[in-house]
Amino acid sequence: MTGLRDNADLGRFELDEQGHTAFADYRRADGRLIIDYVESPPPLRGAGTAGRLMTAIAEEARLEGLKIVPICGYAAAWLRRSKDYRDLLA
Repeated sequence: MTGLRDNADLGRFELDEQGHTAFADYRRADGRLIIDYVESPPPLRGAGTAGRLMTAIAEEARLEGLKIVPICGYAAAWLRRSKDYRDLLA
C-alpha cells in the first residue's frame, strides 16, 4: 500500500485520494499509538478511504511494534471488526 504520510508536525497520518486528504490525528505514548480522531472529507465518504487509511496505520503500527489505543469511535469499531489487525488493539 500506500500513500500514507506521517505529518508529525500536525500529529496526524494522511492519505490522499481523488484530490482530497483523509487523516487520523494521533499521539504516541508508552509504546502505543493513540488514535484520537479519523476524518474523511465528504467527497470520499462511502468510498472506503477511511478503511484504507486505518489499514495503512495498522501496518505502520505493526512495523513499529506499537499497540493502538482508539479514542475515535470509527477507529475502535474498525479495529474490533478487523480480523487481521484486531491483535493491535491495546
